[in-house]
Amino acid sequence: MRLLLDESVPQRLTASFPESFEVRTVPQMGWSGTGNGKLLHLAAGSDFDAMITVDQGIAHEQNLNTLPIPVVIMLATRNRLQELQPLVPQVITVLSGTLHKQIYQVSA
Repeated sequence: MRLLLDESVPQRLTASFPESFEVRTVPQMGWSGTGNGKLLHLAAGSDFDAMITVDQGIAHEQNLNTLPIPVVIMLATRNRLQELQPLVPQVITVLSGTLHKQIYQVSA
């Protein structure tokens, strides 16, 4: 499964995913500073299966009926690695199920 980590997510979180996940970051893809709408379409066009973010505003900024790929929002007090790592097992559980082009939220 190919995952895109939004630039709001610490890049070091990529190491928290099992090897069966191919995880890339927005900066690695050269897409830093790209707005969420365009970013989601770029991700879909590059065969990413889902995007992981901490940006809760994405749920209000995007038309949820036309999302090009699933989005998982990690809900934590801060977007620090120490607070996001414990959420990774829940993210993996969501991604292991049947995914639809919608927003999923995981929290502690």
